[in-house]
Amino acid sequence: MNHRMIVYLTGQIVRVIGVLLILPMIVAGVCGEKASLIAFFATAAGMIALGTAVTFKKPENKAVYAREGMAVVAISWILMSVLGALPFFISGEIPNFADAVFETASGFTTTGSTILNDIEAMSRSCLFWRAFTHFIGGMGVLMFMLMIMPQTDTRTMHLVRAEAPGPTAGKLVAKMSLSVRILYAIYLTLTFAETLLLLVGGMPFFDAITTAFSTAGTGGFSIRAGSIADYHSAYVDFIVTLFMGLFSLNFTIYFLIISGKVKQALANEELRTFVGIVAAAIVLITVDITHIYGNFLTALRYAGFQVLTIISTAGFATADFTEWPYFSQIILLTLMFVGGCAGSTGGGLKVIRVLVLFKSAVKEVRGTLSPRSVMVVKCDGRALEKEVVHGIAYYFVVFNIILVASILMLAMDGHDVPTTVTAVITCLNNVGPGISEVGPSGNFAGFSEWAKILLAFDMLLGRLEIYPMLVLLTLRKKY
Repeated sequence: MNHRMIVYLTGQIVRVIGVLLILPMIVAGVCGEKASLIAFFATAAGMIALGTAVTFKKPENKAVYAREGMAVVAISWILMSVLGALPFFISGEIPNFADAVFETASGFTTTGSTILNDIEAMSRSCLFWRAFTHFIGGMGVLMFMLMIMPQTDTRTMHLVRAEAPGPTAGKLVAKMSLSVRILYAIYLTLTFAETLLLLVGGMPFFDAITTAFSTAGTGGFSIRAGSIADYHSAYVDFIVTLFMGLFSLNFTIYFLIISGKVKQALANEELRTFVGIVAAAIVLITVDITHIYGNFLTALRYAGFQVLTIISTAGFATADFTEWPYFSQIILLTLMFVGGCAGSTGGGLKVIRVLVLFKSAVKEVRGTLSPRSVMVVKCDGRALEKEVVHGIAYYFVVFNIILVASILMLAMDGHDVPTTVTAVITCLNNVGPGISEVGPSGNFAGFSEWAKILLAFDMLLGRLEIYPMLVLLTLRKKY
């Protein structure tokens, strides 16, 4: 393993995050928030200095393979969560460092779970930083770094594969470095479009840009205590619902549409499955809660928002779904596992994995009934390689082992079963709200410090899809 290159690339990422901290520092200066200004300046200066120091001399061996890529991703995201928490801690906005790390990890991993009891009491610069961490983490910090600091195409591929959500990571065009720029251009365009539409709806600029940042990363941090519900606007609900859905789709779909391949885009099996799941969930929940809201259209509005906020793993709220019938709650709990599409900013298992697991199960049943028949798992009309199918099955097994282990450990913190179980589910799937104490109207402040660190680690495992974090355990192993 090329340890020197791992340190070099990690240093570059630390420096990039330090530079990005200048934006909330500017907000602090404009708003006259002296304590936050000092905190952001000190953290930015320290990260830029640290990053510059470890990247001053380029390694002679610049080779980056799969293990190096995963190690860089894992170490970088841990450092981002710890160092990115310093402005909250230094400014006194979040005086407990474990709480600050939890909040920052929740931001970068686009989970959206919070320990804050009074969100609106925070300085505007810290609120901006919370939302901005969603925006950075949505596409991935390595993707941002590779966009502004292009590496060689082979190196870029390994880094993108280590950070990109989904079972595989491919190219949009021949060069991976150009593919990264195209993806980020789509990301920025959608974010700008949402900001503009929210402004048209009368939302203040600061609210619009922070909401768009959080929606883009499908994170869910809001600057309002009541989340999106505080705006009391059907228009705002609709725009946020729409963009939660758009950011949950594989960005390759948008590239195909831009390239004029609309039929190919619409024929995508993962897209059609995602739309089918969303439509079915909305209809079922709407029927189930119509009696609560008095009419079908109002129920449809709230059902649509909650379905999209959960399956996209955005975690915004317009209603407390823990007060809905158990049937609706179970549907939403199931959607927490499904998540968005591969290649989107959504969390969860990803629709493509769920689809392949379902098709694999069907194939096994048919194979039992017809032992001599030869059957393969297909997606988009093409047979999937056995390595891909097996890889998805192995991932599902490892995911469930971590899920059960985390629930058992968290149970020692003394919370009720719904809180304990859904806290792990929502953090590992990067969703945000759970049930009971951690529902849409609650938060994670009641957990002990060690429990918050455990949940923050689960957020990182979920966002990086497990394997990069496991690679850290083998860094010293010689090959």
